[in-house]
Amino acid sequence: MEQPKIVIAGGNGFLGRHLRQHFEQLGYRVVVIARRVAPGPNAMVWNARTLGPWAAELEGAKVLVNLAGRTVDCRYNEANKREIVASRVDSTRVLGQAVAACAVPPRVWLNSSTATVYAHTEGDKPANTEAAGLIGTGFSVAVAKAWEQAFHDCHTPATRQVALRTSIVLGRDGGAFPVIARLARLGLCTPQGTGRQWISWLHIQDFCRAVEFLATKTNEAGAFNICALNPLTNRDFNHLLQQQFRPWLRLPQPRWLLEIGAFALRTETELILKSRKVYPERLLALGFQFEYPACEAAIKDLLHD
Repeated sequence: MEQPKIVIAGGNGFLGRHLRQHFEQLGYRVVVIARRVAPGPNAMVWNARTLGPWAAELEGAKVLVNLAGRTVDCRYNEANKREIVASRVDSTRVLGQAVAACAVPPRVWLNSSTATVYAHTEGDKPANTEAAGLIGTGFSVAVAKAWEQAFHDCHTPATRQVALRTSIVLGRDGGAFPVIARLARLGLCTPQGTGRQWISWLHIQDFCRAVEFLATKTNEAGAFNICALNPLTNRDFNHLLQQQFRPWLRLPQPRWLLEIGAFALRTETELILKSRKVYPERLLALGFQFEYPACEAAIKDLLHD
């Protein structure tokens, strides 16, 4: 039997590395397309804007996953804003062109999006679902909308399209969690700002399992919320970290101090102050089961070998 192939565009980052390992363990031949890759038969270079030799790797692939996009961990000046949007929209458009040109296109294309597309959620308001979620406003939401619109505009009738509205993914070797954990050890495991903002999160293992599930266990298309089913407040999240590290000193983190810190670190406070309360209604309706439905178990797993 021929080895199935998955192509991961933008596959050098935290999520891409884990997806590669996950699908290799399932017996797939994994091809990574990235701006900088190690030489080898399963690695291709692209500029994420124009067609090139990499496009031939999509031919006959079972799965295409696009994770390309400039990091949002930066100051939102005009130059960075343009690059954040362009890196997502351009890579999606050129992948659409490559898929359309295939004689045997990928069966399914899973394209990154973000749970930040939803509005800031106050208090005890219901979590945002795919069917009843309230789309927000502002730059980050505009990025998500442009990203999904570029994906929707790709005409790929033989390829099922799935938009991954992914929340904060927790892992020990990349993403935001290692930084969060390091600061928590130093006493920064107190509520950030009011602490009432919601955090929607997902263990890296469940992220990989959800991608596999959507690629191979269903024929559904459209947007899916990729997050655990139990969001929690920033206050509760930091309390879990405090229980794990028990620092002798716990430092307050009022908003004004966070603004100074964000300026010094060349990032934005929105990344920790926006309230994201999201629920994976479609995944659950299809029968997906999380290995880490509660954040306490996820944090314990990531902090202990």
